[in-house]
Amino acid sequence: PEMDLERLARASSLLTLRRFGRTITLYAPLYLSNACINPCVYCGFSSRRAIERATLSPDAIELEARSLRERGFSHVLLVTGEDRRAASVEYLEAAIGLCRRYFAHVSIEVYPLSHAEYVRMVEAGAAALTLYQETYDRQVYARVHPGGPKADYDARRRAPVEAARAGMRGVGLGFLLGLAPWREEMLGLYEHALDVQNANWQTRLAFSFPRLRPAGSDFEPPHPVSDADLARMIFSLRLMFPDAELVLSTRESARLRDGFIGLGVTRMSAGSVTTPGGYRLTAQAGGQFEVHDTRSPAEMAAVIAGRGLDP
Repeated sequence: PEMDLERLARASSLLTLRRFGRTITLYAPLYLSNACINPCVYCGFSSRRAIERATLSPDAIELEARSLRERGFSHVLLVTGEDRRAASVEYLEAAIGLCRRYFAHVSIEVYPLSHAEYVRMVEAGAAALTLYQETYDRQVYARVHPGGPKADYDARRRAPVEAARAGMRGVGLGFLLGLAPWREEMLGLYEHALDVQNANWQTRLAFSFPRLRPAGSDFEPPHPVSDADLARMIFSLRLMFPDAELVLSTRESARLRDGFIGLGVTRMSAGSVTTPGGYRLTAQAGGQFEVHDTRSPAEMAAVIAGRGLDP
């Protein structure tokens, strides 16, 4: 029988405190490009959507980076759509190098790369990679990824393992909550995480819990995940992987995110913008998903500090 939620929460909270102390890391996603060649049915960046596309120039990246640094961030996540023509490996290397001047920790969430390309990302200064499998159900995967390079399930699943082999210090995994039954997805995630650990025991795992929030799409998740289900997933992963970072983004509401402070989550985004150039520039290209928690970084830090934790 499943452990009741309250006992799970207590166990997760104690273990998190023991392994991570009272610190919660705040980070910001910096969207470099929303150009994408994949026609994914659930995504705001889908190639099927007629949105304004933009790829930041080096000067624009520097403006965005400086803006985030001024807001107090020392952790940044560089995000692109999946289009190598718009955001080449050389472009990513330059963006990482530029952002290393402003941030202590630069991570990337980009299209799958080869082992040799991940080595280049590490050498450029990327500390971590995030790459969601989206769903571990192969049939559902084929349905929601009807074309483009992303239709290759195995290539995507292999990429985080190759990143670990290439020496990436952190690898973040996750699936889109709502595409398939979450218990089955959790089993796929668990097996994937073990593969990453076996590839490089020194790579720190991170798990994200992105609930489907399409931007401008009428896609309805076939298997909605309740708040209680999300809590069970977070607490269970803490018990399975005591040293993993658990990440909760601004896709979730302020009320729900506040509820997880001190219970297992160790990293949260704040003040997020999901469009290229959205922090400093006025032009608004199309976004990837709808932000739910719209509080500023300072407001988020105050809430965390108010719980006796260190943002």
